[in-house]
Amino acid sequence: MFAISLSETLPAELRPLEPWRAEEFLAHMDRARANLDRFIGFASLTTDVDSARATLQRYADMAAADTGAIYGIWLDGTLVGGVMYPHFDTKHRNCEIGVWAEPAGEGLGLISAGVRHLIELAVAERGMQRVEWYSSSTNARSRAVAQRVGMRLDGVLRSYYAHNGIRHDKEVWSILAQEWLDSEQRPVRPVR
Repeated sequence: MFAISLSETLPAELRPLEPWRAEEFLAHMDRARANLDRFIGFASLTTDVDSARATLQRYADMAAADTGAIYGIWLDGTLVGGVMYPHFDTKHRNCEIGVWAEPAGEGLGLISAGVRHLIELAVAERGMQRVEWYSSSTNARSRAVAQRVGMRLDGVLRSYYAHNGIRHDKEVWSILAQEWLDSEQRPVRPVR
């Protein structure tokens, strides 16, 4: 199992989030649910060990097919958030990065550090030409991460999706391969 340190000052690691961690993932989703459900239905789909395992298995299957992946962020041994590729298209060399965190994982720079590692892996190791980020226009924390890692706002899809009975505008952010390779945001540590 690989682990990437995400902080020089905190005991935080990025590791694959695999199906055998279903109970730990469920406990984390229980802590994160109120935080996440304002913008995405990710946590509301994970309500018991079987559904937690199914969510993680779906991403394991995507990783095996090279179409997506999911990674957890552990702080002092506790799962507090994660980063993922909900979409990874090797033919067109585009991918999407998504994130989530429970309150204990916010405001520490861990999500941004995890995103930097996923962009580095996608661009430098896998040859992706475009890395995308989608978020609700009302999600200031998500927008801040996209800006922090050097993404640019491509546009806003007005009233794009409904969640919890509310129509949301969807912001589309991206960074291109050469922009990333020229960026000072690249992680110093190797991604392997």
